[in-house]
Amino acid sequence: MSWYEDKPWVARYDRRLFAAEPVWHDSVLSAFRHAVAAVPDRTAVAYFDGGLTYAEVDRLSDGVANHLLARGFRRGDRLALILQNIPQFVLALLGAWKAGGVVVPVNPMYRRAELEHVFADAGVRAVVCSQRGWNRGVSEAARDIGIALTTSELDLQTRDDDRVFSAVVCEDTEGAADLLDAANDAPGTPPDPGLGADEVALISYTSGTSGKPKGATNTHRNLAVNAGSLRNFSGMAEGSTLFALAPLFHITGMVCELASAFDLAGTLVLAYRFEPGVVLDAFAEHRPAYTVGPATAYLALMSHPSASREHFASFELLYSGGAALPPAVVETFEARFGHYLHNGYGLTETTAGCISVPASLRAPIDPESGTISIGLPTPDTVVRILDDQGAEVPPGKPGEIVVEGPTVVPGYWNRPADTAAALPAGRLRTGDVGFMDADGWVYVVDRKKDMINASGFKVWPREVEDVLYTHPAVREAAVVGVPDEYRGETVKAYVSARPGQRPAPRELIDYCAERLAAYKYPRSIEVLDELPKTLSGKILRRELRARG
Repeated sequence: MSWYEDKPWVARYDRRLFAAEPVWHDSVLSAFRHAVAAVPDRTAVAYFDGGLTYAEVDRLSDGVANHLLARGFRRGDRLALILQNIPQFVLALLGAWKAGGVVVPVNPMYRRAELEHVFADAGVRAVVCSQRGWNRGVSEAARDIGIALTTSELDLQTRDDDRVFSAVVCEDTEGAADLLDAANDAPGTPPDPGLGADEVALISYTSGTSGKPKGATNTHRNLAVNAGSLRNFSGMAEGSTLFALAPLFHITGMVCELASAFDLAGTLVLAYRFEPGVVLDAFAEHRPAYTVGPATAYLALMSHPSASREHFASFELLYSGGAALPPAVVETFEARFGHYLHNGYGLTETTAGCISVPASLRAPIDPESGTISIGLPTPDTVVRILDDQGAEVPPGKPGEIVVEGPTVVPGYWNRPADTAAALPAGRLRTGDVGFMDADGWVYVVDRKKDMINASGFKVWPREVEDVLYTHPAVREAAVVGVPDEYRGETVKAYVSARPGQRPAPRELIDYCAERLAAYKYPRSIEVLDELPKTLSGKILRRELRARG
């Protein structure tokens, strides 16, 4: 047995969190049904001033399933779900599973060509989207799909907050049924499709940084096990209120928020899409105990003029995941709001988090690089660091992070060659470079493909970004390599500023030069109003790289 298989990190766990034998579910649907039976009148989903109890969600999702089945949707068929964080997302997800289907969560920002690729690749048989999305062009991409349901984000609440709803449209949509009408018009319990734990629950399309997006096949067991692991790591109590800071169509929101809420028979708070003022208002109104989101979201909340300690007073635990977490952000956030941000790491292919900082611990910071640890491997997960030849490296030495365990997907949808390359023997080659210390704490250096080669010296963008985040005027930072006639490649940084600040590029370059080796500090810095991001909050280095 290797050093990694000995799991040295287990000794760091707070064993009190594992003292009680938890209830393990085979699927999120099973956890939801358990909650319906136990607490039918508890609010399952809160949305502005509206909400649905577990019994109401059960009844309406039954109706969605019956509507789909009546129109020829069958066990194993795929349903594309193109919605922001609204209650109808939950109804459609559960309805598709109750009908025996597989859900394909889709980013609402996708355009026609991207939609057509996903629809064709997954063999989509049904689509659910917003009325706005249908009118904007989803209807064209879905022209050959026989079952279509639309819904309005204005339903199930009455506030119509212009900060998030200003662009929402409500007119009728030709060729598509209204989801809530369909759910109410098809009462009764659908037949149990008898889905197995190892059957595919989601086809989650990767961001497609190289080539077209691939569909990772997250099984029902993948989802349920990760929700249970998060419960153990966090110590969250039954009935907790969780706020969906990450989008539900992203694997982080799907597992760490939606699946975890049902695993706890808790309440999931939704606020349509991320807008800092709206989110802070929701914190004050619904008093959530837990959330998870990218560092960029916490930066935006910190920058909002009304943000106060009181907004975060109800929280027991805050996690950051989906994007790099600079140590300076952790320190500033705790100083202002009194909460430590727990780091976490995961991928679509690991069904969200596979490495996290346990609730009772703080992540160490590597003294050499200044990088904060992403945490310890979660229970039943084995993390290895491998060299370019696939051999395990000793503690402290960098290599590729490789993950094995019950949350790793079995493969990619209809892509055996990609599956074999990325998941040899069921072990995920993440493409991330990192190292593990002797206690099992894992550190990410950067993505392999993002490494900058400046005159033969390796420069990892994360290290430069972490320095920029310590500057008092910098809100966000991203570092890329750009062509250079003399050095081959050189370091360039893009930053956005804190409110009321406008740092001079020369000032920032000098600041980095005082703190980094000569080959590492950026030779040019551009200040932008906003850095480009995915809807999950990850900064898009590839777009910045294309700017040159």
